[in-house]
Amino acid sequence: MIWDNLLIALQAIRANKMRSLLTMLGIIIGVAAVIGVVSIVQGLDYVIATQMEGVGVTYMMVIPRQDLQDPDLAGREVTLTYEDGLAIMERATGIKHFNPIFVRGESTNAGGRQYSTMLLGVGPYHQEVANHWVDRGRFFSDLDIQRSARVCMVGQEVIDELELSEPILGTDLIVGSSAFTIVGIMEYQGEMLGQNQDDFVLIPITTARDIYGVEAFEKLRLDFQAESPETVDQARDQMREILRERHRLPEGMRDDFRILLQEELLDTIGGVLATVTSVVAGIVSIALLVGGIGIMNIMLVSVTERTREIGVRKAVGARKSDILIQFLIEAVTICLFGGLLGVLGGWGLGILGAKAIPGFPPAHVPVWAIALGFGFAALVGIFFGTYPAAKAAALDPIEALRHE
Repeated sequence: MIWDNLLIALQAIRANKMRSLLTMLGIIIGVAAVIGVVSIVQGLDYVIATQMEGVGVTYMMVIPRQDLQDPDLAGREVTLTYEDGLAIMERATGIKHFNPIFVRGESTNAGGRQYSTMLLGVGPYHQEVANHWVDRGRFFSDLDIQRSARVCMVGQEVIDELELSEPILGTDLIVGSSAFTIVGIMEYQGEMLGQNQDDFVLIPITTARDIYGVEAFEKLRLDFQAESPETVDQARDQMREILRERHRLPEGMRDDFRILLQEELLDTIGGVLATVTSVVAGIVSIALLVGGIGIMNIMLVSVTERTREIGVRKAVGARKSDILIQFLIEAVTICLFGGLLGVLGGWGLGILGAKAIPGFPPAHVPVWAIALGFGFAALVGIFFGTYPAAKAAALDPIEALRHE
């Protein structure tokens, strides 16, 4: 019976193609909007999660916290120093590597060409902690760190912008007002959200301190790598205790630093993306509501047009439940067709939208999003198709046969 009713529904859709398409329009728009947004958001979430997993679950980041709304921190000079990191490495257990990071925008010059880039002063374990390795050449040695050597690593974007020609290794590069020798080229990473991840110059952290002074090193970012995932929580607690002691924070006062773990970073990013998806889904649900009302109106018209058909079916033995199921399946079929077109359209919109934003990751449509699109469509069909179907089922067969 269900198969027969499905065939009847398909015949009705084929017989009224334009009306059926207009009926589906609200469903198509609503589902396409949901799938389009989800595909873009999930693509971003997928790439970020992949990159964070590449860093590893043992990754830990400590940054200064400056909160102007907090009376304890508003008038306080928040610092996070190289010595803080050394104290953590000396006293905390379960920490494998420490990588201090000094960040500054700086101009570079080579062969008469200039280019502004990001200068990063890093420690000897930058590769291990950031999971970003040398592609050609070598990384800083312990001797480079000890002697504050004027050597540097470059990203591919700096090479392209300065039009450096081979051999690049050993080339002199002016960074700010200081001369450096390029000893290595870092692995290519590409763009993320319009930001080129290969646009940087790395120099030893000690060299950066000699050039820019100790005062410039009072708001560093301190990156750590724990021995294992099991030691992360213990290490975090010890780091917090050590930093509170060094910063002389009395009991009850908030930390003037933040310790971020990979899991927390992913949860924060995931929460933001989930909020965006929920807000957009709430907005486009209005389109589904409009589409559902349209379907109910069209189905009521269809019941009126087919009143005599309903009377004939009842006269030959069709029960109320048979008529109810017939019209309900027709409503759900229309919605599922609209859902299919919406999923395909939303997928296409997601791909075009991701490509239209420079550096944005490719759209990614998970299976659950497709199931959600079809589920929404089916629910709309059931909800808004029930009343017309019930009205058709309740028709008196004698009155229906008299209908002209």
